[in-house]
Amino acid sequence: MQFGIFYEHQLPRPWDEGAEHRLLKEALEQVELADHLGIDYAWEVEHHFLEEYSHSSAPEVFLAACSQRTKRIRLGHGIVLMPPAYNHPARVAEHIATLDLISDGRVEWGTGSSSSRAELEAFGIDPAEKQDMWAEAVRETARMMCSTPYSGYQGRYFSMPSRNVVPKPLQKPHPPLWLACSNRETIRVAARNGMGALTFAFIDPENAQFWVEEYYETFEKECTPIGQSVNPNIAMVTGLMCHPDSATAVERGAEGFRFFGYALSHYYITGSHTPGDFDLWDDFRQHAPKEYAPTGGIGSPDQVRANLEKFEAMGVDQMIFVQQAGNNRHEHICASLELFADQVMPGFAARHPQQAAAKAARLAPAIQRALERIPPIFPPNQGQPLHCYPVLARLSGQGQTDTSAGDDMVSAISGRKARE
Repeated sequence: MQFGIFYEHQLPRPWDEGAEHRLLKEALEQVELADHLGIDYAWEVEHHFLEEYSHSSAPEVFLAACSQRTKRIRLGHGIVLMPPAYNHPARVAEHIATLDLISDGRVEWGTGSSSSRAELEAFGIDPAEKQDMWAEAVRETARMMCSTPYSGYQGRYFSMPSRNVVPKPLQKPHPPLWLACSNRETIRVAARNGMGALTFAFIDPENAQFWVEEYYETFEKECTPIGQSVNPNIAMVTGLMCHPDSATAVERGAEGFRFFGYALSHYYITGSHTPGDFDLWDDFRQHAPKEYAPTGGIGSPDQVRANLEKFEAMGVDQMIFVQQAGNNRHEHICASLELFADQVMPGFAARHPQQAAAKAARLAPAIQRALERIPPIFPPNQGQPLHCYPVLARLSGQGQTDTSAGDDMVSAISGRKARE
């Protein structure tokens, strides 16, 4: 089993001057530390308008910064919002490929569509159609990354002509694909599509066993990849705050983890929100239950190890830790990571190579069957000559093509008159 860290960039009110700047700089330091300690993954969400809960609206920028401060940690989009109204598929292909290049091939391409009204309605996305939007966009974005040129597409939710989408990613055919999953049905969707399952549902090890078994059974029997490769993996999320004294670990981490759950419920299930005005932290302090619900990663090293070993025994491939939650302090997060890496992680790291080899051998026949089901990517016009499009400058006010600006530029660069 491997380990990851997870960022929403939570920022409870009240906000002082420089709070967002400090939040992002501290998160970069934490990712750099995690890389040094041997943590395997850093995951970053994409959310919009979810005040206090998530100030992470440009994950590609944050992950690009991480790529230049780290050497080995995998950089995960957890997730890219794929309906085209959020992100045009060609733009996703471009920024995923660019990040993969500058990180030396360390990108994990997580996907999803969101279910918050704050995001869906702001971008004009019909909740009833978001899954179809997601599927169309993921399939075509994957094709863009490994087609030279991309054949073009006339779809229900986006269309574009044939273009060569550049650059291409370092990982071939494209970075590993994941799907955000919050229930067992989306676990099956991930498996059927040959994607890793990022399970953002906080479940205990006994329930994890059923999720893992169902995922791999579905993958082995039903997988037809949505991308151009497969990524059979299942990751689960839990809180982490590790301290030699378990009571101190709870004191440092439990409130932040409770706020994480409360804020999640506010935006996705129960809340009513006035943008720019509602104080979510104050509402949490007034109305949230005070009881601490135990989670697998909050406690002493022995407690954390024992809890995580249960998930390992159930076949979970990766545990992803929520640390930066609520008002959890930067120095406590760093100390917790250091203690975890020193006293908990070594046994898991020692067992991982053998476990990974056994898993690869077990899944090899199913992976081969799945890869054989990937439909071929046909070139534009099914082998007919490629369409050549005129390269035009901007239109004039009368709707006529105005090439003067392009002519002037070409003349200035080449030292000769542009071709008319």
